[in-house]
Amino acid sequence: MSVDTVSLTGWGRTSPTAALRFRPRTYEEAAAVVRGRGPRGVVARGLGRAHGDAAQNAGGSVLDMTALDRIRSVDAVAGTVVCDAGVSLRRLLATLLPLGWFLPVTPATGHVTVGGAIGSDVHGRNHRTAGSFARHVRSLELLTADGEVRTVLPGTDLFGATLGGLGLTGVVLSATLGLRPVTTSLMSVDTARAADLDGVLARLAACGDGTPYAAAWIDLLARGRSTGRGVVTRGEHVPLDALPAHARRTALTFRPGPVPSARALVPEGLLGRAPTALLNELRHRGTPAVRTRQPQRIPAFFHPLDSAPGWSRGRGRAGSVQYQFTVGHGQEETLHRIVRQLTVRRCPAFHAVLKRFGESGPGWLSFPAPGWTLSFGLPAGLPGLARLLDVLDEEVAAAGGRVCLAKDARLRPGLLAAMYPRLPEFRALRGELDPEGAFRSDLSRRLVL
Repeated sequence: MSVDTVSLTGWGRTSPTAALRFRPRTYEEAAAVVRGRGPRGVVARGLGRAHGDAAQNAGGSVLDMTALDRIRSVDAVAGTVVCDAGVSLRRLLATLLPLGWFLPVTPATGHVTVGGAIGSDVHGRNHRTAGSFARHVRSLELLTADGEVRTVLPGTDLFGATLGGLGLTGVVLSATLGLRPVTTSLMSVDTARAADLDGVLARLAACGDGTPYAAAWIDLLARGRSTGRGVVTRGEHVPLDALPAHARRTALTFRPGPVPSARALVPEGLLGRAPTALLNELRHRGTPAVRTRQPQRIPAFFHPLDSAPGWSRGRGRAGSVQYQFTVGHGQEETLHRIVRQLTVRRCPAFHAVLKRFGESGPGWLSFPAPGWTLSFGLPAGLPGLARLLDVLDEEVAAAGGRVCLAKDARLRPGLLAAMYPRLPEFRALRGELDPEGAFRSDLSRRLVL
C-alpha cells in the first residue's frame, strides 16, 4: 500500500487542502487504514470528479480507492455485475457493452468510480424513467467505523444513508449492480433548437416514455427575447434490426475514441465572457432547427466532455464552481428568475444543462427530486460570485428545492435542513454507527453533517 502527503481539490480546482493519502490494494489494507485513522478521520476518494470538497479531508486521511478495481463477475442471465468500488464506469461500459449489457444510469462522465457513483447517487439524462444510481444497486459491501464489513441491502436505513451519503457512513468496497440489455452500441439522437426558456421547457415536457434520454443545453448569456434559449437533445438506444446486415456483427463494439492532451485543448483562462458568448452563438446557430435520428456512439452521446479533459482549464487559475439545483414542478417561475439573474449580470456561465427529474430515490441525502434541474459552471474568480450564489441558494430553498451536495463547495449550513428534510435521520444514524466521527471530509465539517 502506497502512502504520501498530497494537496487535493475537487474537479473545480478550488480550495486545496492537504491530507495523508493511502492507496490500498486489498480490502484488508483499507480496513487497517480505517482502524488506524488519526483524530481528523478518513474519507474515501475515487477519480476526483466531485466538483466540491466532498472527497477532501484537511489534515486527515484519504483512501484512494482506484487500485481496488476488479470486475468480479457478470451474470448474463440475471443481468447483474459484481465489482470493486474503484472500477470506473468507463471501464465497466467497455466490459459490459460487448456482452449486450449497459449501465441503467450514467452521469456526464465515465471517469467516475462505482463507489463515487454510490456516494453521490449520480443521475443521468434518463432520471425521469430510470431514477438515480441507487435504484439499480442490488447490494453493497460497506467498511464501517469499527473496521467490520457489512452487507447493505436496499430497504434498510443504512442503505438509505449510504446512497448519496457522500462517503460518511463508511467505505464502499464492492457492489452488485443491475444492468439493462442493449443490442447495439449506437444511439439514435434528435436535436432541436428552442428560441427561449419556455420553448426549452415545452420540448422537454413533451418527451414521453418512448424517449428515455433527454436534456437541454442552455445559453445563459443570451438576453431579451432569447433569454434561456437552448438546444434540446433526445436519445434512445438503436435496436439491432435497425442496422444494415453488414454492421450487425460489430453492433456492440465499444469505441471510446482518442483522449487528447488536456493542455493542447484549452489554453488556461481563455474562455471569458466574450469568447463564451461567441461560442454560445455559434453553437445555437450551428444546430439545425430540427435534426432527427442522427446515429452516435454511446461514449459520444453520454460522455462528450471526456474527449476534452482540459475544458475546465479555460476558466482560469482560480478554477471553477459548479452549481446545480432542482425545483419542483409548478416552480418554473423560480427557474426563470434564476436564469434572468445570470443573464442580466452577464455571468460567463458554461456547460449549462437543464433536465427533468422523476421520482426521488431511497437515498436520504440524494439530490434528485421531481421537477427541473439546472447545472452550470462559473469561474471561481468572478467578482461577487459568493453573494450571487448565496442569493440563488435562498431562492432555491424558498421554492422547496435543493442544491447538489456532490458539486458544492460553499453552501451555508443553515439552509441544509430546509433542502434535505431527512437530514436529522442521517445525523442520528451517523451518530449511532460512528460515534467517534471516523468518517469526515471538508464538506462534512463545513455543513455539520
